[in-house]
Amino acid sequence: MGCPNCRDRYPIRRGFGDLRPPPRTDLPVEAEVRAPDSPTPVELAASLGITDGVGHVALLGTMAWHATALAEQLDFVEVVGVAPGLRSWCEGGGVSRLAAGSELPFRARSLRGAALFGEEAPCRPADVARVVARLGRVVAWGGVDGWDSALEVAGMRVLVSEATVVVAARP
Repeated sequence: MGCPNCRDRYPIRRGFGDLRPPPRTDLPVEAEVRAPDSPTPVELAASLGITDGVGHVALLGTMAWHATALAEQLDFVEVVGVAPGLRSWCEGGGVSRLAAGSELPFRARSLRGAALFGEEAPCRPADVARVVARLGRVVAWGGVDGWDSALEVAGMRVLVSEATVVVAARP
């Protein structure tokens, strides 16, 4: 796949896109993404606040395990799982799989939501906030110390800030 902006080419193998910036080394042999203890797919969907409509939602790292279940709940929303461990997954309707670098490969304000585990964040809270559109949400679960203030600084409005979860929306 070619990028019209940077003019680089990104490999796609068996439906899995490697959108890491160059120079690209081989992806590490990584264990498959495993089911987290929490949240459940229903809790995640509720936290994202998406019930209908079209668009894209990114699930980063271990949170990507919920991609298939979330896609089944949201008929017209494409769920983008961003985790190297998704390489072994078969392609399925409503789910895209890719690897990314330390910055998310999405246009600013292009996603309806993004969810991840705070302690394993592959990028800064400001970068996660950057890709979420107006009225979209960022959900950080577990290891959320500092996420509430970082998301506020990035222009998000914190809706929930508890010991294990932060939910913020773009006003």
